Amino acid sequence: MAKSLDDILNDDEFGLLEAEIQKTEIKTDEDRLIESFEEINDFFEKNNREPKQTSMSEYALFSRLKEFKNNEDRKAFLKSFDRHNLLGKVEVKIESLDDILNNDDLGLLNSGGDNSIFEFKHTPKSGSREKADYVAKRQALPEAEFERYDKMFKQVHRELKEGKRKFLEFKNTEDNLVEGNFYLVDGLLCYLKVSKAEKVLRENKSGDRMRLEGRTVTIFENATISNMLFRSLGKAIQKNGKIITNPEEDIENQLFENAGVAKEEDRKSGWIYILKSKSEKPEIQNLENLYKIGFSTIPVKDRIKNAKKEPTYL
Repeated sequence: MAKSLDDILNDDEFGLLEAEIQKTEIKTDEDRLIESFEEINDFFEKNNREPKQTSMSEYALFSRLKEFKNNEDRKAFLKSFDRHNLLGKVEVKIESLDDILNNDDLGLLNSGGDNSIFEFKHTPKSGSREKADYVAKRQALPEAEFERYDKMFKQVHRELKEGKRKFLEFKNTEDNLVEGNFYLVDGLLCYLKVSKAEKVLRENKSGDRMRLEGRTVTIFENATISNMLFRSLGKAIQKNGKIITNPEEDIENQLFENAGVAKEEDRKSGWIYILKSKSEKPEIQNLENLYKIGFSTIPVKDRIKNAKKEPTYL
């Protein structure tokens, strides 16, 4: 006799159909901050010392701890988790009556009576400080979406320990902030997934020039994503970060594939100009065959419109 669905479910002798539903916990920014600091605690407990700047495998933890020490807000938040006094002394800012009451370590203000007079019901609370561009625009990535990036970050950590990748000083944003590359900023690895930066003509006192500006899509190893500005990301890396080189075998493959190949977008174009000085100074007029030869990516008329103010044009 054929069994009904209820009969099959009720006759599960070995409990094969008893499956617990896995709940996915959504981590807050505070959870991620604590986890990142706990990694430093674990390192100290294992090695009985702080991470070193000179060690390639420890540099990320060193940079992260340095950022925590220099950020009073984060230091105050993490102090209760600082089992080894890695953060040092935390300065308590007294800005309101609540700060005084909350900082009563000796309980001098704990009367045990009615404290209702200290409750402000009709006055607005002060707003939080405005965060930096690259922090304020970070959003948490769903666990399933972050999974493939997590594997990439773990691989980068392995390759750093194996010496296949290295940390280098980050200098020129326009040349070194490249889509698809990895960077270290404030102790966290980040991946520049998309760069929407485009060349924009900017007017300056010394002459107009082209510069890259726009938004990015940047993934951080603490499962957050940001649409921070291209130049803001560059400044953040320059201030407290490094560029991470690509694996040596990848570089060799790229050199082999691209040897002698120049794409259309790689070809630099512009104007070559030859100028003769109009100066009335005798020391300039007496110089024969004095010319200035140069190259400009913008029209020559625009390039030399401020020539009178620039000594290079005599």
